[in-house]
Amino acid sequence: MRFNLLLVLVLFSVSSGASARAEKICDVHTYGATGDGRTKDTAAIQAAIDDCAKTGGTVRVAGAPTFISGPITLRSKITLSVAAGTTLAASSDHDDFPEEQQFGELSRRAFLTAKDAIDVVITGGGVIDGRGDSWWPHREPGYTRPRLIVFDHCKHVRMENITAQNSPMWQIVPYYSDDVVFRNMKVLAPTTSHNTDGIDPFSSSHVVIDHVVIDTGDDNIAIKSGQPNSPGPDAPSTDISIKDCTFLNGHGLSIGSEVSGGVQRVRVERVHFKGTGTGIRIKANRDRGGDIGPLSYSHLDMEDVGTAILITEFYPKIPTSIDPAPITRLTPRFHDITISNVRAKRSKEAAVVVGLPESPILGLRLFNVSIQATKGATLQYVQVAVKSFNVQASAGASIAMGQGVTKIEK
Repeated sequence: MRFNLLLVLVLFSVSSGASARAEKICDVHTYGATGDGRTKDTAAIQAAIDDCAKTGGTVRVAGAPTFISGPITLRSKITLSVAAGTTLAASSDHDDFPEEQQFGELSRRAFLTAKDAIDVVITGGGVIDGRGDSWWPHREPGYTRPRLIVFDHCKHVRMENITAQNSPMWQIVPYYSDDVVFRNMKVLAPTTSHNTDGIDPFSSSHVVIDHVVIDTGDDNIAIKSGQPNSPGPDAPSTDISIKDCTFLNGHGLSIGSEVSGGVQRVRVERVHFKGTGTGIRIKANRDRGGDIGPLSYSHLDMEDVGTAILITEFYPKIPTSIDPAPITRLTPRFHDITISNVRAKRSKEAAVVVGLPESPILGLRLFNVSIQATKGATLQYVQVAVKSFNVQASAGASIAMGQGVTKIEK
């Protein structure tokens, strides 16, 4: 009996200690932040994060409309809470973003970076604003513009109930990270902003993108792994779930074009596209390809998209004449792609599906797909199984089969 009582007291003590650590609040005002929209609060916000990281807890950015900051480093076991009605905004001084090596290339440091961190949360109902308008008009030579939020080799990451917007370049990048969740949030940028991809999982695994609205100037989502002409090895992006999302302006839901590490086991369900340049977009080329598949897309609806389905091993431009080339480590290998229960109306082009003569697309399945478009569907170098694949084209052929097509009616 005495032993059981002692065990209960020990467990209670451990539980209470964990609870106390979890409940630690580090308000940035305590560390000297002003939130006046003019003063750079970088040092105060970083001090709050570093102090809270000693035991774990929540860094609270609240109590003022706008906090201005230069680059910030997030730590393990930290929740960054930007309160509703509050904006954490990047400094407009370009010199605040030093040059550094990022993703194998020279870049400006991201606004928020977590590196080799675990248990990182960003939430609170507020806005994280990259204020990228001063970066967008021109490309500076020698390095890329800053990303907004980078999770570099992190585990157990969650972003929810937050708006991320106006990054100078890619907005949110999980890089070689595992167990990453984006849920109930928005990612925004003007349509004229250059390279402002919404969420780009890069060589990352077990990624969930759920109930996210993305309205941006480039790919709504771009799943990547490796760079063009990569000598390797490159880790793949795997086990990615995208569901119940809305994609507005942007280039579409993309895999690629940089996929030299491969992409496997992607599942997309119940996504609404309105006004995107493309719907489903799978892209690579002979200098940046890898093993791509299996992929599953189901219960998608599209309105006013440019091209409903684009699957190409010839990104960015499909030549008029396709000659075979030797197979290399970087030859794209697309396979086992299932597209089912898709409806698209008022598209400019129904579908473009083009494989390589030396590496045709294998195992494409188009089941219960209905597309209304100005221009129909074109297919080359692909093995495709179709069942209820209906295209209504107002100009030209509804479905044009080119060279290297093997079609199976299910």
